[in-house]
Amino acid sequence: MDNRKPWLMVLTALVGGVIGGAGAAMLGASNAFALRHAHHPRTIEAERFVLLGRNGDQRGVLQVSDKGSAAIYLNDENGKERAELKVGSDGRSSLGFYDAEGNRRVVVGVGAPSRSQAGIGIFSADGNQVAGLSSTAGGEVSLTLYDSKSGLARAGLGLSSDGAPALALFDQNGKDRAELHVTSSGKPGLALADESGKSIAGLPMQPAPAQ
Repeated sequence: MDNRKPWLMVLTALVGGVIGGAGAAMLGASNAFALRHAHHPRTIEAERFVLLGRNGDQRGVLQVSDKGSAAIYLNDENGKERAELKVGSDGRSSLGFYDAEGNRRVVVGVGAPSRSQAGIGIFSADGNQVAGLSSTAGGEVSLTLYDSKSGLARAGLGLSSDGAPALALFDQNGKDRAELHVTSSGKPGLALADESGKSIAGLPMQPAPAQ
């Protein structure tokens, strides 16, 4: 978010009227005809527009940056940017919402390729991501919850492309400690692991290897 300088607001007004006999005589027949049939501009072209509030303060900006990104920024009455919509030169797009301190709180985005990943990120007041929902072009969907202090994943719920759901729980160090899943064929499973990642229990139980 940059510190943008206020700039001129453009106001276009279309005024219509009736020209009386005296006015038509003064203007002449050809000028009166031209006035009645004038084509008003329907398109305004520029690289930057500014939306001003009632006190002249900047409340919004529509611009194209020198790097080719098109963006809309909206500010509150205190001049803080609270929302933005961006499309990068490579096609990546995002919609973001910010709090009064300038910290991002919600971001919705999609990648540039036609089959790229799309997602939603939710952030805490200190800027750390606390939740994320994403989907891939292949049909995989995941919901992840993060520790607001460390930023590490603590729980994840996912659905594979073949329709198999799974739930994973992580410890304070981000280690996978428990998993619950159902395979695409309908068979359930449960696995528990210690802090080193070694399996300590599971269902269904696996047969012991042959001696």
